[in-house]
Amino acid sequence: MPNTEFSSENDTAQRPDTPTETVEGALTGEQRAAVTALVDSIQPVPGELGDRFSAHDQQLAVVGGPVRDALLGRTSNDVDLTTDAVPQRILEIVDGWADSVWTVGIEFGTVGLRKRGLQLEITTYRSESYSPKSRKPEVDYGTDIRDDLLRRDFTVNAMAVRLPSREFVDPFGGLADLRAGVLRTPGRPEDSFSDDPLRIMRAVRFAAQLGFTLAPEVAEAARGMADRLTIVSAERIRDELVKLMLSPNPRRGIELMVDLGIARHVLPEVPRMRLEIDEHHRHKDVYEHSLTVLDQAIDLERKRGHEPDLVLRLAALMHDIGKPRTRSFESGNRVTFHHHEVVGASMSRKRLTALRFPKDAVSDVSTLVALHLRFHGYGKGEWTDSAVRRYARDAGDQLERLHILTRADCTTRNRRKAAALARSYDDIERRIDELAEQEELDRIRPDLDGNEIQGILGIGPGPLVGRAYRFLLELRLENGPMAKEDATAALRVWAAEHLEQDT
Repeated sequence: MPNTEFSSENDTAQRPDTPTETVEGALTGEQRAAVTALVDSIQPVPGELGDRFSAHDQQLAVVGGPVRDALLGRTSNDVDLTTDAVPQRILEIVDGWADSVWTVGIEFGTVGLRKRGLQLEITTYRSESYSPKSRKPEVDYGTDIRDDLLRRDFTVNAMAVRLPSREFVDPFGGLADLRAGVLRTPGRPEDSFSDDPLRIMRAVRFAAQLGFTLAPEVAEAARGMADRLTIVSAERIRDELVKLMLSPNPRRGIELMVDLGIARHVLPEVPRMRLEIDEHHRHKDVYEHSLTVLDQAIDLERKRGHEPDLVLRLAALMHDIGKPRTRSFESGNRVTFHHHEVVGASMSRKRLTALRFPKDAVSDVSTLVALHLRFHGYGKGEWTDSAVRRYARDAGDQLERLHILTRADCTTRNRRKAAALARSYDDIERRIDELAEQEELDRIRPDLDGNEIQGILGIGPGPLVGRAYRFLLELRLENGPMAKEDATAALRVWAAEHLEQDT
């Protein structure tokens, strides 16, 4: 039977900046049970692997996120282990025990392995730091777990459980900060953010993900050092932004990014919306409106049974980023933003590309931004079948996201107006569903294909075939499905005029 009792290494540990203050390290019964469950869930690591490291006079511990999440009652899919053994020594110890080993991250001190379906990463105690202009960290190995925990981003991630002894290690008061819901760095935040500027982004991400607040000194350091993010690769920043946007409360993270000046280096279009009054004068500014749309999109996402959707959330946040560039003052004290959806689609494409988002995500977000006003463009009258087909065709596989975004974009406080808009969109969704059953709206094609067009007109491949195809597609959208003989007759009439013009 595994040993399920825990001792605490830090009952009298002190913070570096307050040497007279003791740190409370006693686990509650519930927390002990949670950490026990964490350790037991990664068998045979605590027993077999822990014993192997101990037999080789090397240390091993579960560290960071898994420990934090266990203490919060959250599940974690990660198994992060740390050791004083250097990578080559790790390889020697696991040789003959691991089912498979990989060394992709060995230059950063990490060895990956798999045992009985469990995937693990073991990283040598280390410290990382960036030179002022470098985008890659310099890695130094260490021999003491306290020094390794000191270089971690936040105290709540600087806790560990030694294996196989199961000692709880918390030299910097992470458990106390966890209870208080505060993000604090093990050492000076300026040193931490200088070592790895991405931690500035991680701070706002954890605030959104865990519902924590930033300690005043952490917020101040993040504000003063935000421009250090310019040396971090776009890919690393993107990954943190993705985690933030998929968190339970991305609005909290975005607000912190803007307030601390971080957004200027990540999503500069977002804080630029802060000063722009929206065209209905119903909100403080376009920025506040966009955050409300983000909140409402997330609420609808959940109500409609969807998992957290990165594309939808990015589109909700960025749908009005074109407004500052298109603002115009007109008579009667009116402010307009003509074609801001077109400009915004281009801006979102450019920004997400710069952040190295996948091409399909860039395309999907920009499509939603471009289409987010389409519903209002049809006015208050009854939509024709043609208009419904075009709406569904243009949205394509983004139709469900467009439904949610369009509904979320209604932030008016006028209940009557909001209810009327909701009823109108209910009707559009119903019409789309009805036509979809009849016509397969997600695969609208002309009633004649390219080969049939060539055969009917007696022409070979070329631009005229494309023009004829587009004519038939417009006819299909306008009239719905047509019999081939009717489509052929219409094509002949069209061709008679256009072939004559081209000769």
